[in-house]
Amino acid sequence: MNMSQSDIKNDYLSIVIPAYNEEKRIGTTLGKILEFLKTKDFSWEILIVDDGCRDRTIEMAADILKGTSYRILKNPRNMGKGATIRAGMLAARGEIRLFTDADLSTPIEELDKLMIPIKDGFDVTFGSRAMKGSKLLVRQPIHREMMGRVFNILVQILHLPGVKDTQCGFKMFTAGAADAIFQRQKMKGFCFDVEILVLARKMGYRIKEVPVSWIDSPQSKVSPLKDSLKMLWDLVKLKFKV
Repeated sequence: MNMSQSDIKNDYLSIVIPAYNEEKRIGTTLGKILEFLKTKDFSWEILIVDDGCRDRTIEMAADILKGTSYRILKNPRNMGKGATIRAGMLAARGEIRLFTDADLSTPIEELDKLMIPIKDGFDVTFGSRAMKGSKLLVRQPIHREMMGRVFNILVQILHLPGVKDTQCGFKMFTAGAADAIFQRQKMKGFCFDVEILVLARKMGYRIKEVPVSWIDSPQSKVSPLKDSLKMLWDLVKLKFKV
């Protein structure tokens, strides 16, 4: 684990980024995040969670973040997005904790939108691509959109009525909610987004879905067939586990 500041310091905001072979995107992503954070007057930290990278992702990240408040955590092996986010959110020290994808499909500037409900007393806020006011600046291929819509319908039927989009990788938590929820979160794959929102509701936390801008990444690591089938199976299992 690397860090540039004393590990006894608590920051206002933690940004957690899962990373698996992201050398083509991590430089641009971190550059945008750092430029955005320069405009803020609160303290912050960036956590990169290495999920078994086999390229130069971590070296590049450390070089870009040198001289800033950052840490790099390492999974013992490739463990999946759910496990990677869990590790980062539980290690974070911020009063407010955001996780975002390494491709920055949701622009970092949308963080301000999620922070408004947090300041108003909500415990969990999350970006949505399906609400009125959402802006899909670059859309997914039509087959991915249709699969996503079917998945969201099943999520509402089985678990989260009223929630229009669980899978946008841009979610914010208070420290208390993050610690409680992610200690109980178990799913390692992409269905973990549903799991953490189900846990949040069951534990009585106030959650808020927020429309955001979103840009599809053509380099998405989600397999349309393999991962979609696993997510559907995980959705059914979740009904009996939470």
